[in-house]
Amino acid sequence: MATSREPPQCRSALAVAVIAMLGSGLATSAAADQDASPDVSDTATPIKHLVVVVGENRSFDHIYATYVPQGGQTVLNLLSEGIVQADGSPGPNFAAARQFTTSGHKHYFIGVARSHKTPYDTLPPPTLGGAPNVQSATLPPFPTSFLPLLALLEPSLEPAALPLLTTGATGAAVTSGAPDTRIANYGALLNGPFQLTGPKLPYDSYTGDTVHRFYQMWQQSDCRIEKANEDNPSGCLSDLYPYVATTFAGPQADEGGATSMAFYNMQSGDAPLLKRLADQYTLSDNHHQPAQGGSSVQHIFLGTGDDIFSSDGNANPTVPPASQIADPNPLPGTNNQYRLNGRYSYCANLAAPGVFPIVRYLESLRFPVAINCAAGHYYMLNNTNPGFLPNGQIDAAGITNGTSIPPSNVRTIGDALNDKGISWTYYGGAYNAAVNLANGSTNPLDAVGQAYCASCNFAGYASSIMGDAGQRALHIKDITDFFAAVTSGSLPSVSFVKPDALVDGHPATSKLDLYEAMLQKVLDTLDGNPALKAETALFITFDEGGGYYDSGFIQPLDFFGDGPRTPLIAVSQYSKGGHVVHSYTDHVSILKFIERNWHLGRLTGRSRDNLPNPHPDSDNPYVPVNSPAIGDLFDMFDFGRGTDNEPHKGG
Repeated sequence: MATSREPPQCRSALAVAVIAMLGSGLATSAAADQDASPDVSDTATPIKHLVVVVGENRSFDHIYATYVPQGGQTVLNLLSEGIVQADGSPGPNFAAARQFTTSGHKHYFIGVARSHKTPYDTLPPPTLGGAPNVQSATLPPFPTSFLPLLALLEPSLEPAALPLLTTGATGAAVTSGAPDTRIANYGALLNGPFQLTGPKLPYDSYTGDTVHRFYQMWQQSDCRIEKANEDNPSGCLSDLYPYVATTFAGPQADEGGATSMAFYNMQSGDAPLLKRLADQYTLSDNHHQPAQGGSSVQHIFLGTGDDIFSSDGNANPTVPPASQIADPNPLPGTNNQYRLNGRYSYCANLAAPGVFPIVRYLESLRFPVAINCAAGHYYMLNNTNPGFLPNGQIDAAGITNGTSIPPSNVRTIGDALNDKGISWTYYGGAYNAAVNLANGSTNPLDAVGQAYCASCNFAGYASSIMGDAGQRALHIKDITDFFAAVTSGSLPSVSFVKPDALVDGHPATSKLDLYEAMLQKVLDTLDGNPALKAETALFITFDEGGGYYDSGFIQPLDFFGDGPRTPLIAVSQYSKGGHVVHSYTDHVSILKFIERNWHLGRLTGRSRDNLPNPHPDSDNPYVPVNSPAIGDLFDMFDFGRGTDNEPHKGG
């Protein structure tokens, strides 16, 4: 993945599949999961089933910028901070989110002194960023004539939502490299956040992608201890977003311009399902992506509480190909154009490119932060495929050229659940077709397997699971199996659900309303089994912010992150009421919830689940006084009174 953005993955291949289906009239069906059975293991709460659904690349402020909570609850967003008003226009504190440019840096940096920054007069124009421009038979959005067979292509949508796969093209002459003229005032945007939707850009629109990679996101966060104060002890200002997007790559690259400053407006009707769920259940406005950067490393942390590294497949560290080792130092004569935009870093070596500025900053913090980089280890930072193909075979070619990482022996939550005999499954959209492709299938219908996100499956990297045929068959399944398991009541204790590339909400390749439509089918299917729903909790989140601006506090935990806020909603009968919780969490908090609810130990001695739960400052609930700390999400629920007759809530 040489570019900063994640690849389209599946567009042309999906079109081939649809054309083939139109010609052949073939149909498919999802078989119920006959192997799984309801888990009856002891739990610390009435929750017997946890479902984690992970969308793609949207920050908290990007979606919840203007959200107003219910019943006197408070939320930290662009509206509450006075940065924008309810109609999306600048608020009285608009300047608090202004963005800067800088120059003259000879080496990689993650923080800039105020004297070396200049505010933009107007933002760089937001760009098309790879968004599809027309309906097409070769990539989505598909022609409306494809509707009769789209149910075969996308089983994660209800029939009424299938037309969303045919709408939302930009109407522009090109897909990249030009301003998105649908955005109001696109060429003269005031310096700060702007509403994405408007008269020429309805909510149901494909929009451009922007940069979201490790070293870039550290720079965008602009962290410097000299900027720290009581409310922001990390000193991260998040004020270099457009600057990084317009400088780190070559002059012909389309990395989004000022797209990173765009937000949806719930006051105008955007993101209606995500708003309704926040109104009815519990929303966190202090949940974070666990690492700076893109999707793969976030999913790795979700499964391991840690990062993985290049190895020989037997836990012995190895050096990846030189072409894949990051060097974010600028090329001579450029303003921040990286020498090598690679996947790995030897972060235990202060002389390695890009490492020293991050380590120096972490060591300057007023609370102790372990770098957590082992000697001799090249850690994966940017999107890299697993060393296993979807059928479990080794991806020898990918490992050789460095685009795939050798099989990992880092312990996962799947291993921990297995040790206790607790059932779990990772459900991936289009996984069955991906297996068929890896097995050499030439059936055009299996081309949809390219929509499966192999680099989003933490278990797909693990030798203990993906490398074991029995474990693979038991724990890695298609999303159709998830819907069947809910319907039949055979859902495992813990389920990870990853939608395919069409409906995961990723900018440019998907739309936020497609992710909402996918969530609606999950909710509808759970509604169809009331007994199962009564003992199930559903976490809805996004893997990372996608390079979109967020105004929240960032708590550094180690070399890898944390990163900006992402939305997190807890849906269950124990999380009703429209509450907003402010305790600091990241995706590893989901692991802490699983470990506490199912009485598991910590994954390893270095995994982040060893961090304590946060103790909030009495004046600022967003900043832990015992940093570094992340919560276990129990405070998103009210389980009533337990058998000990004491209130059983979070903490």
